[in-house]
Parts: sequence; structure tokens; C-alpha cells
Amino acid sequence: MKRLIIFGFGLCMALAAVAQPTAPAPIGPLPTKHQVAWQQMETYAFIHFGPNTFMDREWGYGDAPLSAFNPTRLDCEQWVRVLKAAGMRGVIITAKHHDGFCLWPSKYTDYSVRNTPWYAERTAASGAASADASTDKGDASVNKGDVVGQLAAACKKYGLKMGVYLSPWDRHQAFYGTPLYVEYFHAQLEELMTQYGELFEVWFDGANGGDGYYGGAREERKIDRRTYYNFPRAHATVFKHQPQAIIFSDGGPGCRWVGNEKGYAFPTNWSFLRINDVYPGYAQFEELQSGHADGDTWVASECDVSIRPGWFYHESEDDRVKTPEYLTDLYYRSVGHNGTLLLNFPVDRDGLIHPSDSASAVDFRKRIEAELKTDLFAKGVSIKASDTRDKAFPAKALTDGNYDTYWATHDGVTSATLTFTFKRQQRVNRLSLQEYIPLGQRVKAFTAEYLDGKQWRKLDVGEETTTIGYKRLLRFPAVTTNALRISITDSRGPVCLNAVGAYYAAGAEASYEADTSKYDQQKLLR
Repeated sequence: MKRLIIFGFGLCMALAAVAQPTAPAPIGPLPTKHQVAWQQMETYAFIHFGPNTFMDREWGYGDAPLSAFNPTRLDCEQWVRVLKAAGMRGVIITAKHHDGFCLWPSKYTDYSVRNTPWYAERTAASGAASADASTDKGDASVNKGDVVGQLAAACKKYGLKMGVYLSPWDRHQAFYGTPLYVEYFHAQLEELMTQYGELFEVWFDGANGGDGYYGGAREERKIDRRTYYNFPRAHATVFKHQPQAIIFSDGGPGCRWVGNEKGYAFPTNWSFLRINDVYPGYAQFEELQSGHADGDTWVASECDVSIRPGWFYHESEDDRVKTPEYLTDLYYRSVGHNGTLLLNFPVDRDGLIHPSDSASAVDFRKRIEAELKTDLFAKGVSIKASDTRDKAFPAKALTDGNYDTYWATHDGVTSATLTFTFKRQQRVNRLSLQEYIPLGQRVKAFTAEYLDGKQWRKLDVGEETTTIGYKRLLRFPAVTTNALRISITDSRGPVCLNAVGAYYAAGAEASYEADTSKYDQQKLLR
């Protein structure tokens, strides 16, 4: 009898093991949890500010006098309030641009805010205020001459994440191009990584080496972009002090430049790179806009663009701010093409984000939220899948709003169809699709159709339907239909989708043309 009981218990355990649902095996390259969290931010801001702002320049030569930096009403809290209203979830500041001027009082150089008349006035006033303060000790403790520090405090106060841009190139320092400069670069990186709290991104520009002031030499200096700065050492410094931070450069390793400064990625966009092929200053721009389908490392794309023609403020561009409609289009071509959108705000000479920039950015956010406000699938839809791996990975996971639940197909099934049937006819002109990227990017091709009477017709999305990745957004002329069908026609492995949504953007133009020539791809200037 005892043997029978033991046998029965063993049989039950074996059956339970067989019945246990098995998740699809990951297919590399894979993102880290920090890379997934970074991509979920979707939109965040750049701040370009420094002597260029006051010298009416884009790339400072490194010779601007320290007295040139003189904002009259600097208010980092104003920046953060504007950015938050515009839906930005973080902000990256140009702590040091190519001109070598530091927006924090670095102890390693005299070319920083520390030696400006503006700093002296601010710190003197701050010291007096601190002595008199009896309540707001947190604010009084902030160095009013430290722009990076003020921004860090403002981000903490309003709940925005913060990142820093540190230019490897320095057109001011006399010893640029020598081994001493490399030590200088790493010392300043250490300062930024340890003095301003948690950072979500660290930005290394690919523009490196060329003509500059160089302590008065006024000459051109060339360096080996692959080896000179010792980027592996820089990466180790970031990982040591800011393990959650995503490192940006042309080749990552956290995220990559998208290959243009126009704010969009190609419709086909892999989150992979052949990591040993790409380096800061990499010249194959088109590759970066699509990624490498055969890449060995997860390095998703970041789409950077300025809200004005220039990155730094120029009064002559006050009437050339990108419209909310233009920014909305870029959102669909960046976030909606498996990237993130990094939108630059050139702070003006007062030290504020200009009202024109603020108004356009806030209106842009309202448009996006209005267009994608109501998921028609979430209002009630029946879903039929041609293949479902297990009841633990059902098609209903596509509309439950939980990021970590997903529909998946059986092993070996690399094509499948999802049919969404509405309770009644709906008007639709937007679709959203998401892969569960913690298990890898898989989809290589898909189609989207709507039911026209009894006939299935392709939606006129105006661009190739290949990759999906973190998010793919499709726009098309509005259709009225009872059902929509998504067919995955090719995948690197079992399909894993965690969300599909349908929307009707009332009154929105169907800007679905995929002719990116209007962005002037032949002028992809750094």
C-alpha cells in the first residue's frame, strides 16, 4: 500500500511537471532590465546651454571669454516644469560641449562656471540667503552657480530623471591630443558620476578631433577615435557609480545614435549592432538608422532632434520652432519605429526655455495623448489566434494592459495570425504593436488588414511592415470595419507580443507617407 501511495505521488508530480507552462526561450541579443526601463521612457529632453548661447554659435571654438556666460534669469525649475508639462520623462544636459566650458565648477579646469563673474555673484547671493534661511535648507544648500547641480535639484523636486552629456572632444584645452587630456577627461567623468545623484543616461558625442583654440594654438588636431579616449575605462566608471545608466554613443553600449539629427528611425529598425564594427564617429549613418539584423549586442536607437534648426539658442530662430504637428509626426517615426525621442530645448540668454518652444512642445504632447487616448481593443474585442503556446500565454494578454504578460506561439511556429473582432463597427486610423523585448526582438515581417464587408484588405500604412520591437505605430487613412487582422509572416523564433492596440485619432491628418526624403537624408550633419 505504501509503495502504491509513493507511486501515485510520483505520478502526480510528473504530470504536474508536464503540465507546467514553459515560456519561450530567449533569443539574443537581449536587453538588460535597465535598457527596457530606458525604452519605456519613450520621450525625454536635451538641454544645450553654454557660451555658445551668448556667442550665437553652434560649435564653440573654445575661445569664448568666461565673462560671456551671463544668464540673467537662470531657472532650472522652469526648465523642468516645461519639460514635465510636455510629457518628457527625463532631461540630459550638455555639462561640457565641444568648446570645453563646464557647467559645473570642476576642480580640474579654470574654464568653467566657477571662474565666471556670474558664478561669483550667484554664490555670494546664495551664501547670504543660506545664512538667513531657517526653513528651506535643501534649497539653500544648492550651489546657485552650479548649473548641473541646480538641474539635479529641480529634477529631484519634480520627479524627472536626469542625464549628462560630456563631450570627449575639447577645443579649449591646450593638452588635447596628449595622454594628459585622457586623464583629464576621465577625472571629469568621475566628478559627474559621483556628485549629482542617480543618472539615467550618459551621453558621449561622436564628434571628435579637428580644429580648435587649444590654449591659443589655433590648429587642427587629430586623434584615433577608436582608442584615444579609452572608452572601456569610461564605461567601467559609469558602471561602477551609475549601474542603471544607459551609455550613449554611435555604438552604445547602452543605446546608439540613430544616424541622423532629424529625429526619426527607419521603419525597419533592429535593436542590434555588431558591436565591434561601430565606434564613436562611425560614418555608416544608414546602418545606424536600421541597426544590424545580424547584430550581436542589444543597442537600441535614440532619435535626437532639436525643436529649432539649431541646438543652441539663436534669437533669429524664434519664429522657426517646429510645430506640434511636425513633432507629432516625429513621435510616430521615432518611438513608433522602435526608438526613443530625445527632443532638444535650446535654453535662451535669460536662462529660460523660450515661450515658443514651450508652447509647441506642450501642444505636441496633448496631440499624442489625444490621438492614442482610447484603445478600441480595450473597450471590448474578441481575439482569435491561429496558434497559442499555452493558456499561460493567451491572446487576451495583448489587451490586458500588463507589460509582463504576453501572447506566444509554440516552438517552431514563426508565423501566426491574430484576428480582432469588434462588438460593432469601429472607425480606426492608428495601430500599435509591441513585442515582449525582455525575450528578444523577433518579428521580421508582418501585415495589417481590415475587413471590408467580407473581404480582407491591406491597410494603407505607407511604409514597410517589417520589424516591431519595443513599439511599432502605424498610421493610415481611417477605415470603418468590424475586424482587424495582424499576420506575423516571418520571425526569428516563436512570436511574443505583449500588446496590440487600435485607435481612432479624430481630426488628425493621416500622415502615413513613408517618403523620408522630405527630411533630406543627404544632409545628415552631426
